[in-house]
Amino acid sequence: MENLYLVLIVILFALAISDLVVGVSNDAVNFLNSAIGSKAAPKWIIFAVAGIGILIGTTFSSGMMEVARKGIFHPDMFVFSEIMILFLAVMITDVILLDAFNTLGLPTSTSVSLVFELLGAAVAVSLVKISHAGDAIGEISKYINSEKALAIISGILISVVIAFTVGTVVQYLARLLFSFRYEKSINYFGSAFGGLAIAAITHFILIEGMHGSIFANIKLSSGESLEGWVTNNSFLLLVFSFIGWTIVMQLLKWIFNIDVLKVIVLVGTFALAMAFAGNDLVNFIGVPLAGFKSYQLWVAADGVSPDSFTMEMLKGKVDTPVFMLLISGLIMIITLIASRKAKSVIATTVDLSRQNEGDERFASSLAARVIVRFAVNVSKTIQRILPDSINTAIEKRFVQVPLETKKNEEKPAFDKIRASCNLLVASILISMGTSLKLPLSTTYVTFMVAMGTSLADRAWGRESAVYRISGVFTVIAGWFLTAVIAFSVAAMIAWIISISGSFMIFIFIGIAIFMVMRTQVSFRKKSKEKKEEEEEEMQEAFAVTEEVLSKCKNQSINAILTSNQILSISLESFFKEDRTHLKEIAAINKEFNKKSKKLKGKIINIIGKLQQNSIDSGHYYVQVIDYRREMAHSVNYLLLPLTEHLENNHRPFLKEQSDEMSKFLTEADAFFNFATYISKEEKFDLIEELIGKCDDLIENLIKIEKNQIKRIKLKLVNTRNSILYFKVISETKNLLLQTVNLVKSQRDFFNNSRGEITK
Repeated sequence: MENLYLVLIVILFALAISDLVVGVSNDAVNFLNSAIGSKAAPKWIIFAVAGIGILIGTTFSSGMMEVARKGIFHPDMFVFSEIMILFLAVMITDVILLDAFNTLGLPTSTSVSLVFELLGAAVAVSLVKISHAGDAIGEISKYINSEKALAIISGILISVVIAFTVGTVVQYLARLLFSFRYEKSINYFGSAFGGLAIAAITHFILIEGMHGSIFANIKLSSGESLEGWVTNNSFLLLVFSFIGWTIVMQLLKWIFNIDVLKVIVLVGTFALAMAFAGNDLVNFIGVPLAGFKSYQLWVAADGVSPDSFTMEMLKGKVDTPVFMLLISGLIMIITLIASRKAKSVIATTVDLSRQNEGDERFASSLAARVIVRFAVNVSKTIQRILPDSINTAIEKRFVQVPLETKKNEEKPAFDKIRASCNLLVASILISMGTSLKLPLSTTYVTFMVAMGTSLADRAWGRESAVYRISGVFTVIAGWFLTAVIAFSVAAMIAWIISISGSFMIFIFIGIAIFMVMRTQVSFRKKSKEKKEEEEEEMQEAFAVTEEVLSKCKNQSINAILTSNQILSISLESFFKEDRTHLKEIAAINKEFNKKSKKLKGKIINIIGKLQQNSIDSGHYYVQVIDYRREMAHSVNYLLLPLTEHLENNHRPFLKEQSDEMSKFLTEADAFFNFATYISKEEKFDLIEELIGKCDDLIENLIKIEKNQIKRIKLKLVNTRNSILYFKVISETKNLLLQTVNLVKSQRDFFNNSRGEITK
């Protein structure tokens, strides 16, 4: 029996490592989005600073481990065998849940998942225990620490409102003080602002966060503990910290001409990473450590049955070994640097808070439209009430200026003033929660602070507000979904294991491994598709170069090849009534339309970045994208009725119809191959020959159309057949014409652009 539980402890720690990996991939957004979004420093510096913060922050986590042991349930009401089932159910659920959210690129709360997993598993095990004892269901209150659980949950929800409100107010005041043209203001107030920011971070993380850490009980020469000395002298420390950091900031500015805001962002990143490790490490290793401590207590009892050994000793104070905390920190750092899923989650928050317009990931919703309409009306009312002089003064502070970037570098999503406010507010709120031993959600806090500062900074303009707000609603809905799924899945797993036996543990572990591997395959597939799409797309910051022309060529070639593929396979599959291949080509068609629409949506940004004298080049590039979009429309309008006809089990085309269209497809394939050759090799002198081939094909389609009219007169086909056949002919004509137009536009874009390059 002892060997079985030793195996389960090993499994718990294996799940802990997996949970650290998927958890950090999700929570990296909490402390990296501001530094990465503002491009305050090269990424290797940002990761190094965050890594040091994590490593130091792990040593402040010891006091938080009590939440996993006794924060949600009363351990004295459970025996060792039950507590192990509870902990295993929590860890299995956590790995599956967080990995799923990472794959979707949505930030969720590891704190909420932990709380509701513990709650769900504890409720399930308690109900099984009550059922076996024949007690009333009301007895469950003896097992669940409902008061503490409600306090934790309400603390998390309240922190969302506070984070958004404080973030909005602080950013609004900061923008009034510095404006978007903050270079001059920083010279006057930058050192004081930096001193205040770093002093506040120092106070709340290094001072308030001292309580419960492994350094708290260090004795000084006076006999007083380090924690006691810090508490008694906190105000003086805060004042001297402010003065000291202000002087340091000013010296750095004078001597090395260092950007004060960069220092604030990097220090804030360090502080937030430190606060994250101090607050959220419990979410990943608290449960396994509690299970390990339970195992040690049971083994020490020497021979007591696991079904009768009660766990009241978990109610006492338990110190966490420092080496375990440091190992966890190292795993976090490695994951932070290596995880591709972490980058996906970071991108979601950065996109929702970026200052400039661009592709919006989320569609608008009714709720978002109502909120924006209401906000616009409120804003107009306030402007009418305030004097014109005040309105004018405020507007001047919020006049945006282009964010500076080095050549060929992507624009920052927002400036360093907003990044500083994000980090300052979030680190203070999280550190306060840590000092109060509340496992508030760092994800909720940092995300809502970022959204609040975005609102105050007018990043959610009339053109993007509905999409950004819809995105926020989607993320928040995901948070509530986290709670429901965490509670339900953990309860189900704990209940099944409790009534079925230990062998179910290994089955659920197998399921967890399978699901994680499946999401990994799905994520890699999406990453590959995204990489291919990025290789084809033009970047938003460029002059007309050979690289740009190469990408335009790739866009044209891709459009021709894909259109030909969809046309050929869709018709051939329809002739054979092959639904499988028709569905496969439908997926390719959907992706082709999606990419074409996305490229067209980026036209404005791309034209704005072309050289000033490249008006003609911009015109021809617009034509290339327009004709590509029209080609996507043609194959889409051809495929949809074919699919609908086949799905409704209508009669297929007659053999005569299929034969003449099959013969036409052979000739059309040669046309598309020739168009691809011209586009790829830039043999634009052959375009007249391409036009001739197009005319021949259209003449062929006219003959096919006349043949169909004859069949109608002879009553060989019905109305449905004729409508579909004419639709295929019409869209194929459009596709041929748009293909020629695409190649001609590519020629004009290339010739005009190369003329500008040589000037």
